Amino acid sequence: MSDGLNLAQQEAVNYMHGACLVLAGAGSGKTRVITHKIGRLIQAGLPASEIAAITFTNKAAAEMRERAKKLIGRAAKGVVICTFHALGVRMLRQDGEALGLKPQFSILDSDDVTGILKDAGGSTDAATARQWQWAISRWKNMGLNAAQAQAQASGDEERLIARIMARYEERLTAYQSVDFDDLIGLPLKLLREHEAVRTKWQQSLGHVLVDEYQDTNATQYEVLKLLVGARGRFTAVGDDDQSIYGWRGATLDNLKKLPVDYPSLRVIKLEQNYRSTGAILRAANNVIAPNPKLFPKTLFSELGEGEPVRVVDCDSEDHEAERVVARIQSLRAGGELQAVGSQHKEWKDFCVLYRANHMAKPFEKAFRRAQIPYKVSGGQSFFDRAEIKDLCCWLRLLVNNDDDPAFMRSVTTPKRGIGHTTLGALGVFASRYKLSLFEALFSHSLGSAVPAKAVASLHEFGRYVNELEYRAKNTMGAEDARRFLTDWLKDIEYEKHLYDGEDSEKIAAARWTNVMDFCDWMAQRCGGQIDDTAGAVVESEKKTMLEVVQTIALLSTLSEREGDQNVVTLSTLHAAKGLEWPHVVLAGCNEGLLPFRLEDKNGDESGTNSEENIALRLQEERRLMYVGITRAQHTLAVNWLRRRKKGRDTVAGVPSRFIAEMALDKTTAKEDPREKIKALRAEFAKRAADTAEAARTAG
Repeated sequence: MSDGLNLAQQEAVNYMHGACLVLAGAGSGKTRVITHKIGRLIQAGLPASEIAAITFTNKAAAEMRERAKKLIGRAAKGVVICTFHALGVRMLRQDGEALGLKPQFSILDSDDVTGILKDAGGSTDAATARQWQWAISRWKNMGLNAAQAQAQASGDEERLIARIMARYEERLTAYQSVDFDDLIGLPLKLLREHEAVRTKWQQSLGHVLVDEYQDTNATQYEVLKLLVGARGRFTAVGDDDQSIYGWRGATLDNLKKLPVDYPSLRVIKLEQNYRSTGAILRAANNVIAPNPKLFPKTLFSELGEGEPVRVVDCDSEDHEAERVVARIQSLRAGGELQAVGSQHKEWKDFCVLYRANHMAKPFEKAFRRAQIPYKVSGGQSFFDRAEIKDLCCWLRLLVNNDDDPAFMRSVTTPKRGIGHTTLGALGVFASRYKLSLFEALFSHSLGSAVPAKAVASLHEFGRYVNELEYRAKNTMGAEDARRFLTDWLKDIEYEKHLYDGEDSEKIAAARWTNVMDFCDWMAQRCGGQIDDTAGAVVESEKKTMLEVVQTIALLSTLSEREGDQNVVTLSTLHAAKGLEWPHVVLAGCNEGLLPFRLEDKNGDESGTNSEENIALRLQEERRLMYVGITRAQHTLAVNWLRRRKKGRDTVAGVPSRFIAEMALDKTTAKEDPREKIKALRAEFAKRAADTAEAARTAG
């Protein structure tokens, strides 16, 4: 199982008897190490079902699953390879009753949570509710419940949010629902407070591997500790230099705690980079050098020096976009590719990275003008589209009748003559008797609160949901699933609903196509086929419609399956972590953008603008720059703007301090792609003329 591994990788794969931290530098083959270690554990006699590999995205989990299957074969099938959140769902479905959760609980998405918080806080403003949502999420990631948040709240605003959090928790309990933060927090509560459950999970997991360990938050670390128990048989794979998610709770403290909590921790460094050229790695090492080191390391490459890293100064955002277009055209035409070969010329070999989403617009305009195909990474999730949320709410209601947010959307989409007045009365009635809205439908005393005609409509809806639930329980396999979904959409006249709701037939048709894609995707999963990334099809057991519905809320966008599109990628730096491209442009590398504004104007007595906090933010911004640089395999251009937009104003641009820290050779610091294009065109014209002259002479 060690074929093709370097010495450090072999050491990481072969150490199986205790806690192990693998410090995997960018491009050092960490996924290869994890999959080989899974194989080594199985080879050593550990049953596949007792190995868990935890990742941070569905896409990473699917890729790891596929690579393990290719390396190990059928033996890999039993390995639990999933995200932290998916593992949390598994634990709560099996043992959540100890916390009062039914196995068929619902998982609320961000919009559901915003709606509940607006109700709990008595507000109609979605922006305010989202602020509450972020604060509550932060507390949950710190392991705090509403009472604990109230106890440590500072200021009237935090105390108000803590009170709203308490009402929010009550509603989640009533709806038999959880949010995404609960998928980590509740398993922690389960393991902490229920010894039998803790013992069961510790005995069922012989070794746990955690990918991207530097991205774990405090709660995830506590879950890991309780899962592995005193034996501490786990492998944490991460890189402190790539910790860029502090704003969502990830903490480097988890790396600091490991040697303290596990004194016999084996630390193994992977420093050989298999992705980037020497010139790119030198720039990356220079940038990250000023940051304090938990575990010092220096990346090296045996891929040769390669092309120099270029620094490009641009007059404005639009000028920058034009220069990027010229650079891409130049590289595709042959400029600079002598050193890296001519194979990396497809559109998908190019990527433009930037600090914030709004920076994509000038590039989109320039690419459209130049007829360059592109995609904006991190666009709208397939599951965020209104038509898909409609269908998911219906399906959630079949699984969990107590899911009031799903009930409200289903009963009104498509409209069936049940108005807001009726639903308001139903809500008051349900609250009075502490019933879910669906339970309230069948109460004998409902007629005292709702007119007879409305009761008849509500009963009709309730009977249809019960009938649909029965059919879904008995629907298994792809063909049955397609038939179920087709009949259901016809019953509720959903296609008519879409066309009636749109002025444009073209838009309605596109939305109906999305619905058909969703149905095909659901049918595939019922049939035991999962296709989450380009070319990665994983076979599993056939499932019933209800079993598949329970996993929907955890899944990321269907567009992940389109990863092999031949288009230029536009992406934020945060969304690009873990990915790589032959040719990368880092756009807008100016002070105030990267690093982002370090002095927060809203700083207060809590110390937001203290020297320590500013220093910590600068360190994270430097890691973000490092991540951007190490996405590049063969060529890297770093752009900065002489003048840039700031709100409605235009201000003088200052190059990012990180450009100086890269310590580039000054002779390679500037380029003008337009001049290269002119030179290439002249060269092509000369060659064509020479060819024509030779043909005439030969004739």
